Amino acid sequence: MEELETAITETPLVDTVNLWFLLIRCTLNMVIVWFIIHFLYYPKVRRRDYYFTFMLISLSIFFLIFLLGSVKIKIGFALGLFAIFGIIRYRTESMPVREMTYLFVIIAISVINALAGATSYVELFATNLIFIATIAVCEGTKLLKHVSCKLVQYDKIDLITPDREDELIADLKKRLGLNITKVEVGAVDFLRDMAVLKVYYTPIKNEINTVDSTIKITREQWAQKDS
Repeated sequence: MEELETAITETPLVDTVNLWFLLIRCTLNMVIVWFIIHFLYYPKVRRRDYYFTFMLISLSIFFLIFLLGSVKIKIGFALGLFAIFGIIRYRTESMPVREMTYLFVIIAISVINALAGATSYVELFATNLIFIATIAVCEGTKLLKHVSCKLVQYDKIDLITPDREDELIADLKKRLGLNITKVEVGAVDFLRDMAVLKVYYTPIKNEINTVDSTIKITREQWAQKDS
């Protein structure tokens, strides 16, 4: 009890130096995270829910790490957060690989900006710029050709044989209106005359389709579509 009272009396009401240190680090972190989300992630997906999630997770991680007292606790807590988010799954749907990767990047940047107390601002800023440059190169490279895929429940199972592949692709092109490059045949149900096809195609727009591999639309996805 005496130690607690001593700690309270010794703690200054306003520590101007630490306050400015906190504000500068927080501003730097939020500007970097916002730039990554707004200019690199969001234009291809247009998912406001992940935009909201990434921004708030970054802010929460930064303050949780920055305001902890012991450095050992900070590092242990940071590693624990990585473990938690490494196995996270939303109740409605599993998080796509691209979103999970961005989540790890956002957490890593927030932890670095909160923990690097002895690092100069030039080194810290350079580290953040390396993150931005790497993401920008990976997102904007023209060397990698993006190919999307869809799972299609197909009714004309007489066209799924290897010798009629050209007819199958032509029929799918006509019905889907996509530039199909490859088709893989999955499960076949002869009782209902249905087969599951994995259709690969070149997207018309430079956007990531988040429901490419979805067979059924969930209730939550319908609600999101209506909103």
